[in-house]
Order: sequence, then structure tokens, then C-alpha cells
Amino acid sequence: MPENQPGAGGLEVLTLGEAMVSIRTKAALRLGGEAHLSVAGSESNVAIGLARLGHQAAWIGAVGNDEPGRLIQRTLRAEGVDTSYMRFSDTDFTGFIAFDQPAHDITRVSYHRRGSAGSTLTPAECTAAITTAIPKLLHLTGITPAVSDTARDATIAAAEAAAGIGVRVSLDVNYRGRLWSRSAAADCLRQLLPQVRTVFASEDELDLLTDATDPVAALLDGGVEEVVVTAGGKGAWSHSSAGSLHQPALQVTVVDSIGAGDAFVSGYLSATLDDLSPEARLTRAATSGAFCVGAYGDWESLPTRDDLTLISHAHGTALR
Repeated sequence: MPENQPGAGGLEVLTLGEAMVSIRTKAALRLGGEAHLSVAGSESNVAIGLARLGHQAAWIGAVGNDEPGRLIQRTLRAEGVDTSYMRFSDTDFTGFIAFDQPAHDITRVSYHRRGSAGSTLTPAECTAAITTAIPKLLHLTGITPAVSDTARDATIAAAEAAAGIGVRVSLDVNYRGRLWSRSAAADCLRQLLPQVRTVFASEDELDLLTDATDPVAALLDGGVEEVVVTAGGKGAWSHSSAGSLHQPALQVTVVDSIGAGDAFVSGYLSATLDDLSPEARLTRAATSGAFCVGAYGDWESLPTRDDLTLISHAHGTALR
């Protein structure tokens, strides 16, 4: 492989965004009591998921030069994610996110990220990382551009830089209404589409990408190669010029749905990097998502490659 070809340096996936320290309680946070400290962030979740599945993944982001920032660095390194492009800020803090459960199976999220180090991500550092690493794939989400104007510009610049050197770009819409309006999201995400080859979106997010009556057809006609639509308990669909495929949701006990979308994406991208069929991509994606919802945490229960077959065992099986 020529040295300037995507993936020639060994890196398969590069992703960028804001990673935060997470605090979780199993009841309303205002009641106090025992809490669990960890790390959260859509893009870092995907990087961890891919690393566990045996891929070379790196994460671009900024954190404070503080103990929470060091926790993020240590966690990503421990999970095999390349943190070479991680920046520590002496002037900005590491953001954090709190999850509590005010009622059974309902998770409430509180953000503390405005003005964080993660929001200072710049176009220059992202394009420099991409043109240096030249990964096979760049993964983006609609969360990062919602964090700040500079992060939005960085996301757009990253997509353009990657597409310009032949790096495949994937986009998970991942709309967060508490971070920006639907109109602002649509304006930004539609700017990204000319560079994107794989789109992940839930059924209610497709209108952010196009006003067309048939959004999937419009996206495919516009140059997107794959449109993957998730629908919770109804499963997921993959649409391409070759046709449409449906993957039913796997029947598992849901403990915590937070992070399931990121797990799905990491499974799908893993199978894409392995050059598997569209059917196998959906199967691995659904399997990864099923692992994630089986335990608390954004990424803690994500599968390794050896774990993937475990989901086929009957409930309650003891492997001895």
C-alpha cells in the first residue's frame, strides 16, 4: 500500500469530539448517596468499541489539565485507544455529565460542559491530525458541532480534509435538543453531507438531513453510499443502491439504554472495516448494541471480538 493511502500507517479509525467525566446514581441525584465515576462521550465510546473489536482507533479531543482530564486519558489508553492527538488545556476545565434515574428505566442527563476544554477543539488541530494519521475512516457525530462554534468549524474542516485525501467519512446524526435547535442542526449537518459516505440516523432524525418526502432516496441520490436507520425495538435498516435490509432487534433484557447507539455504530463500522457483507454489518451492529444495554455504563459492557458469539447462548447460561 502506498504510504499516502488511507490506513497505510496502520490507523483504521479516527474520531473527534468531547469526552467527559460521568457521574451515575441509581436514584435521583438530589438524594445524594453512592455514585459511580467513569467516562462518557459518543465519539470516545465508538473508539473504545472499535478498539475492543480489535481495530486501531484514535480519538481527537481536548480536556482540562486536571484530574478528570487525566481520568479520560487513562481510560482511553487502558482500552487501547490512541490518545496521541489528545490536547490538555491549562485554562479550560474538563466537562462532566451526570446520569440519574428518577424513575424505573428512565435516565435523566445533566450537562456541565459549556466553556469546557472540549468546546475549544479547532479546525487546525483536527485537519493536522487527519493529514498526519491518514486513517481508513473518520467518524463524526452531530454532537460535536453543537458544542461550540469552533467545534462546529472543526467538524466541517475535518470532514473536508478527510474526503479530500480519500478517507471514508461516517456521520451519526445523534441530535441533542438541549445543545442546539433542529434548524441549526440541519444547517450544519447538510454542509457535511457532500463528504459523508455512511449516515447513521434514527427515524426522527432523517428530516435534519433533507426536506425530501423520501429522505433515504434523496440521501442516496445525493452521494451517500449507506443510510443506516435505527428504530429501537423495531430493529434497524440499511439502505444502499443495492437495496434495503432489515435487522430485527435482539431479544435481551435492557438494563441501561445509554450508549446503545454508539455501540451499534462501533459494531457496524467494525464490520465495514472487515469488509463484511451488509447483512453481517447489521448483525454485528445489533449484537454490539445488545451487549451495551445489558449493563450500566456508556461503554463498560461493549464486547470484544471473542465475546460476539456469547449473545447467542440462552438466558441464564453458565459457561463452565
